[in-house]
Amino acid sequence: MSRLKLGIPKGSLQDATLDLFSRAGWKITLGSRSYVPAIDDTEIECLLVRAQEMARYVESGALDSGITGHDWVVETGAKVDELSELVYAKQRLARVRWVLAVPEDSAIREPRHLEGKVIATEVVHITESYLAHHGVKARVEFSWGATEVKVPQLADAIVEVTETGSSLRANRLRIVDTVLESATVFIMNRAAAADAWKREKAENLILMLQGAIAAASKVGLLLNVHRDDLPAVLGVLPALKKPTISALSDPDWVAINTIVEEAVVRQILPKLKAAKAQGIVEYPLNKIVL
Repeated sequence: MSRLKLGIPKGSLQDATLDLFSRAGWKITLGSRSYVPAIDDTEIECLLVRAQEMARYVESGALDSGITGHDWVVETGAKVDELSELVYAKQRLARVRWVLAVPEDSAIREPRHLEGKVIATEVVHITESYLAHHGVKARVEFSWGATEVKVPQLADAIVEVTETGSSLRANRLRIVDTVLESATVFIMNRAAAADAWKREKAENLILMLQGAIAAASKVGLLLNVHRDDLPAVLGVLPALKKPTISALSDPDWVAINTIVEEAVVRQILPKLKAAKAQGIVEYPLNKIVL
């Protein structure tokens, strides 16, 4: 039987990835000491790998495919195919940024002020490319973690990843510039991507993962409305495309089914009620395939 060897990111993306697969329709079970997760799909073989190392294992062919950050593909220089962005991260559905940050009272205001300085970071190559782009010479030191605490005693500046910037602010650091914007990506070994079966399996998997991501922030709304009140109700409803309107057994009434952002439900439900909608039901979504 043909199998797709898939790398699941260990570390900060692990829980978010397992949850995403669950919502997409795949159950992945991981033992407390195992690096070989079980998945309820006989055509997929999983291995737990650090996101920082994923791209080079996919490039070498040890894995057919994997999920990692675009930043780690750039950092390792791995020659792999990025089949799709999967825009989710540790805390929320969003891209992340690698930023140049300094203490709040630092005199460093622009990249040129880094000349001759020391920068601590986990992404040494990305940072060196950034400095070269700005024509700046500085010493870049690899940081094993807790990078925020290394300034100003051990380094003049850091390049660190952030989703919201809250950790940087908590450590009284100021962002000078964005070095690289990144998102989670589905990558594939180039030889595996040329295999028709593996390529189709990967693309079908991506389709379902993207559907789960698209549904994560949305809910469905089902409601009944008298035909005379239909224009007023439709004026309240935002829709993914256009709401579905179905006839009911009473010809004077219709049912409306639509998809909205979960964040706006609390705002529009009172308006729908005021527009004379009845039997309003909110329901969760697992996937939206566009």
